[in-house]
Amino acid sequence: MSLLSRLSLVALAAACAPACTTAPPPPQPPIPPPPVEAPPAPTGWRAQAARADLDRYARLDAAWTLALDQARRLRGSGDLRAIGELIVPDAQRPAVAPPPGDYRCRTVKLGSRDGDEGLGYVVYGWFACRLEATPHGGLRFVKRTGSQRPVGDLYPEDDRRMVLLGAMALSDDPVAPAYGAAPDRDLIAVLERIGERRWRLVIPWPAAESNLDLIELVPA
Repeated sequence: MSLLSRLSLVALAAACAPACTTAPPPPQPPIPPPPVEAPPAPTGWRAQAARADLDRYARLDAAWTLALDQARRLRGSGDLRAIGELIVPDAQRPAVAPPPGDYRCRTVKLGSRDGDEGLGYVVYGWFACRLEATPHGGLRFVKRTGSQRPVGDLYPEDDRRMVLLGAMALSDDPVAPAYGAAPDRDLIAVLERIGERRWRLVIPWPAAESNLDLIELVPA
């Protein structure tokens, strides 16, 4: 091959090199993270409960612990030893749903919002209460007498517990406000059966005076 031919081949290879080189692949876009699933929407009584009452319910055990500690250490009013399983936190039994009708009820306040300066417990006398069947097959609790009269609807939770969402009527109020209409009157409570024909409503962190209220219910 002549010198001229070899020079021509070299020039051709040099001219082809940039075009004949394989280009690197373009960068791949980053893989997006998997979508975050939204938590399931609340159902039952949780769909209606105010955030403050959901918090009270979540801290029910803490209310029991503090209130019983204060009740045992501080002076009180009434005979706390005579009420038996009413103040035992795990006294609940299965088959919680009570029959509609008239009941006798009494309130026991445990613990003090004033710390060690207040009463550790107060055992009140008997008042009149009622459990009413609602048009939708549920139950409504009404405390009919006394200066503090909680009223509310009961919702099933499990075999040992129903949950009440309601409000408090005070003194001369003709009726209790609707749940949510006056947040300072709202309350949440747990209904439990603690004996044969004996129930209790457990009200954690009530708005005033105590840290846990109990309402004992027995058929009238």
